[in-house]
Amino acid sequence: MTLAGWIQMIALVAVLTGLTPLVGSYIARVYQGERVVLTGVLAPVERITHRVLRVTAEVEQDWKEYARSLVLFSAASWLILYVILRTQAIHPFNPQGFTHSGPWDLSFNTASSFVSNTSWQYYAGETTLSDFSQMAGITVASFTSMAVGMAAAAAMIRGLARRGTNRLGNFWADLIRTLLYVLIPLAVVASLVLVACGVPQTLEHYLGARGPTGLAQTIAIGPVASQEAIKLMSGDGGGFFNTNSAHPFENPTVVSNFIEIVLMLLVPAAFTATFGRMVGRPRQGWALYAAMLAIFVAGTAVIYVAEAHGTPAQHAAGVHTGVISGSSGGNMEGKEQRFGAAGSAVFVGAGTSTGDGAVNSSIESFTGLGTGVAMANMMTGEVIFGGPGSGLYGMLLLVVLAVFIAGLMVGRTPEYLGKQLQAREIKLATLGVLFVPLLVLVAAALAVATPAGRQSMSTGGPQGLAESVYAYLSQAQNNGSAMAGYSGFVQPVAGNAGAHGITYADLAGGWVMTFGRFVPILAALALAGSLGPRRIAPPGLGTLRTDTPTFVIFLIAFIAIFSVLTFLTVLVLAPFAQALSSQMLH
Repeated sequence: MTLAGWIQMIALVAVLTGLTPLVGSYIARVYQGERVVLTGVLAPVERITHRVLRVTAEVEQDWKEYARSLVLFSAASWLILYVILRTQAIHPFNPQGFTHSGPWDLSFNTASSFVSNTSWQYYAGETTLSDFSQMAGITVASFTSMAVGMAAAAAMIRGLARRGTNRLGNFWADLIRTLLYVLIPLAVVASLVLVACGVPQTLEHYLGARGPTGLAQTIAIGPVASQEAIKLMSGDGGGFFNTNSAHPFENPTVVSNFIEIVLMLLVPAAFTATFGRMVGRPRQGWALYAAMLAIFVAGTAVIYVAEAHGTPAQHAAGVHTGVISGSSGGNMEGKEQRFGAAGSAVFVGAGTSTGDGAVNSSIESFTGLGTGVAMANMMTGEVIFGGPGSGLYGMLLLVVLAVFIAGLMVGRTPEYLGKQLQAREIKLATLGVLFVPLLVLVAAALAVATPAGRQSMSTGGPQGLAESVYAYLSQAQNNGSAMAGYSGFVQPVAGNAGAHGITYADLAGGWVMTFGRFVPILAALALAGSLGPRRIAPPGLGTLRTDTPTFVIFLIAFIAIFSVLTFLTVLVLAPFAQALSSQMLH
């Protein structure tokens, strides 16, 4: 461990805490229809878009109408992306000259991945997709899937904030405002910053070069910065290159690495301030931010300590893991020297705490404890910041359950933001919180217990179980990070007819990602629709305050206990078993 590594984490916390109220307040003003700095430029574009799409922003929808519009738009987005992926041979902007599309099952998985805001990749971008597929397909889907999650969160906030109405806003108006006023401006700024850091942005052909030995090689380039910006902000962490943010064209320097970490956390963190402003109680937003930040910092610190210490196997083999000149020391297997153990640990901590899943190192090569924390981050239910919008409504579902449990402990009717929580709301919150863990455990069990599922496993024992569970956990939680040992695509080899998909993994993963995304959204919208008409009661002496340090500590403990009880067996049998067996071997 180094002082520079700890300073990096402290700087991240300071920058994120400073940006959260600024960006969050701006997003709140956008959703409340207030005038913002870009209104003069974008308002005419917004009106024209409404006219073309026949959207009447003033006509609000109840939760069923809002959900119907959201699902319809997502289904249309899936179909468009699937067609793009399957018609690659006729695309413009195809400097690589790809004459074939990926297999149908791989395209199904990829379309499901990016429309569900997951970014799970069973393919290598630079060797599989044309520039048109990357721009019109993957990048556009990253924008729209992010906007869907943010719109759903805004609708849920309205349900909590309003009284006497079941109207949650207009999905189409929310979607358009999200894209025009938030995502496109942020993406443009982020793209320019990344270009300044050395990330390429071009439509030129791939470059040819010769190495020191004279061996010819191809250097892939393309519209990287524009995809990288939205990849990091959106929670759709699928990179232009197969190695994601470990590739020097996606993430050239320590500076770009820090910027990319901030981009992953920015919008999910800012939504806590958006929530506080829209419900008229900023302290409520800060309480959620404090809970998220505390869990994030604790988990990331553990990953850093574990990776800086190295593995028992490395120590047994006599590998030097201490800090030396030119190296940060620690377990550097699968990590880039330019980032070191600290930059890699913080990036993976952010990638698994948000819904992004972007990586700058190989999680497969992390220590057992480091891998276990990364898995635990996702096991909390995508609420340690989580995805843009999805992290907030996921956290609010857990808050509802935490308030219910606290109410049972003191013998009072549970209330949140002055609204009584009745049986319907508790059932909806329970459905939204427990459905995804159930989906993960069933899918992972089938993957390791059936011959079709085991085709994707490259190893057995605790490592093989960890890879399989991680795969379906990442997909169900719409994260997208991966341990490389679990595969859904077979590359061509000598004597093999060609590359092909592993149909079971492609189809199972596609459906897991889809249900893992939209069932919690529907539960959140239904809960908001149920609370919207409810009256707000003034606080009394016995009211449980949810904006105090006491409640923040209770909420953190509740999240930890919930995650441990749900996934303890998996953690013990997979990453922790691996760590303990390595220690015993040592």
